[in-house]
Amino acid sequence: MLVLTRKKEQSIIIGDDVEIMVLGVSGDKVRLGITAPREIDVFRKEVIAERMNGNAPSDGNAPSDAEARADA
Repeated sequence: MLVLTRKKEQSIIIGDDVEIMVLGVSGDKVRLGITAPREIDVFRKEVIAERMNGNAPSDGNAPSDAEARADA
């Protein structure tokens, strides 16, 4: 695992076309912005785990990652 330290508004680049930027830090939460081509799926790990278990995400009030991305 590669471990990096980033500050607010700093980014990392993965490959040629994926950028992950730290948008903010509040307590133990980090807000990330991800820029990637539409053909690359981006999901939170817990969403994938829930899908593999055949369950809906535990927080039914939150939009799916695909919905959140579509709004961006």
